[in-house]
Amino acid sequence: MELSGLTALVTGATAGIGRAVAVQLAREGAEVVVHGRDPRRGAEVVAAIEAGGGTARFIQADLTDGNDVLRLAEEAGEVDILINNAGIYRFLPTSEMTDELFDLHMDLNTKAPYLLVRALAPGMVRRGRGSIVNVSTLAAAVVTKGTGMYSASKAALEQLTEVWAAEYADKGVRVNAVAPGPTRTPGTDDMDAATLKTIAATTAMGRIAEPEEIAEAVVFLASERAGYITGVVLEVAGGRLGMG
Repeated sequence: MELSGLTALVTGATAGIGRAVAVQLAREGAEVVVHGRDPRRGAEVVAAIEAGGGTARFIQADLTDGNDVLRLAEEAGEVDILINNAGIYRFLPTSEMTDELFDLHMDLNTKAPYLLVRALAPGMVRRGRGSIVNVSTLAAAVVTKGTGMYSASKAALEQLTEVWAAEYADKGVRVNAVAPGPTRTPGTDDMDAATLKTIAATTAMGRIAEPEEIAEAVVFLASERAGYITGVVLEVAGGRLGMG
């Protein structure tokens, strides 16, 4: 229960990696602010956390709306741990990417974390402690056709991670990122076995991750166990295949 007495905000916490992170943070004693768009799914996550003896509450917000992002920050209150997990991905060649999809990727994957850090980090500084973990993607470092906007928006988030780490390093606030590889999510549940096998074969370990495995890395970086780590992008991707 090393996170007892601390409040954690997890965006996109009603499914997949975000849900796993919220559950694990609560298990470590944090009071978790569960963010999402669907109140029903939010209530399910809160109920699961409470059933395990944890404490949580749900806040609904549209992270593509800057004003709603700021409302989320205000309603969350004093936050000691911020997990910027919510994101979107649409895999299309550049010729088929629309202006609307461009804006959606940048608003959700890059601007929303920026606004939350801008709103919540000053409070962490005043209290002399805080940890921010941004969830990126292996695709930000590995070139893959069709992932242009997704990769670019997450690469921008990784650059911000390093900038924020430098800005807040002497103020008691650590900022890191986790870059997952292929991970089992509600989206992968809809894939056929052959597709999943193909995706798994892109990793050295030959399998996709469970969301709980990614969450372990996120919670580690958020905790004082990583007290001397800041400005790091931790790749959690099952290893990269060699060239020969």
